[in-house]
Amino acid sequence: MLVCRTGVSDTAARMLAALVAPDSPIPVVLAEVVPGWVGALDVVLTHTDDAHDHELASSLERAARYGATVVLSGPAEGPVASAIAGRGVLLSPRVAVPAELGLPSAFTAGLLTVEALGLFRADIEALADRLDHEAERCHPGQESFVNPAKSLALRLADRLPLLWGLDEVAVAVGQHGAYALATHAAVVADVAEYRRALARPALRRAAVESSGERDIFADPEDLAAEGPRPRVLLLSVRTGPVADTARHQVGETLASADLLAPAEEMTADETGRAAVLASRLELAALYLGLAAGTIGGAGRVAPVTV
Repeated sequence: MLVCRTGVSDTAARMLAALVAPDSPIPVVLAEVVPGWVGALDVVLTHTDDAHDHELASSLERAARYGATVVLSGPAEGPVASAIAGRGVLLSPRVAVPAELGLPSAFTAGLLTVEALGLFRADIEALADRLDHEAERCHPGQESFVNPAKSLALRLADRLPLLWGLDEVAVAVGQHGAYALATHAAVVADVAEYRRALARPALRRAAVESSGERDIFADPEDLAAEGPRPRVLLLSVRTGPVADTARHQVGETLASADLLAPAEEMTADETGRAAVLASRLELAALYLGLAAGTIGGAGRVAPVTV
């Protein structure tokens, strides 16, 4: 059972469920709190950055009291940690980071847990190397033509992001991208599985129309009045015939959409591809936030060129 709380807890749980559930011999349940039917045969896993989340503390205390195995990723002190003291496993991050940047910690804790249960295998060292390499590529000192996060930020600037996943893992990654864009850049993004996305006629029409080039002779004032145009980002994590079919189907409708598919540029398993894609979306959101002045400390920062 994966308990989703606010922030990266929710996105980490959904990414983990999308990776593990298809081949799991036991049900993988997502819930906001531990349900009343929890028992001794259940394993409860959650991440939190709020050490004083009393609702979560009460929920985990009940799970432990009913005999469930509880694994908590989060601060070592506070009511939440105290709720499972001596009756559960606490995984505390070694390096403190802002709560909104805690996805790697939350995701890794989840991967270690499901691997210990024999439900999934993940190469944690390889994953760490992948994320380190992505951080190097996306470093502020790298120019936009070699920096994938800066390049993505430029494509999203003054646009309405439509983060449409071609598989369930990609949809979960897209949810993290939407969280990051809202958190760092005050940008609202749409997230959906591509078939559900295309089933909404008005948004589908806007997405198709926005894929073409704007008229260079159009009145700038009229363009400003239109507001930001959609930018479709097709997210793909999985590979194989099903993934290829999805790309072909959506490509016929949205030929000019941007495709973010880590498998095209790296050799990595699904875990690594999902984590890299989530990191790239997060870093792009940070660049947009810096450029807009929505992040940067107590006050606004001067606009920067990404």
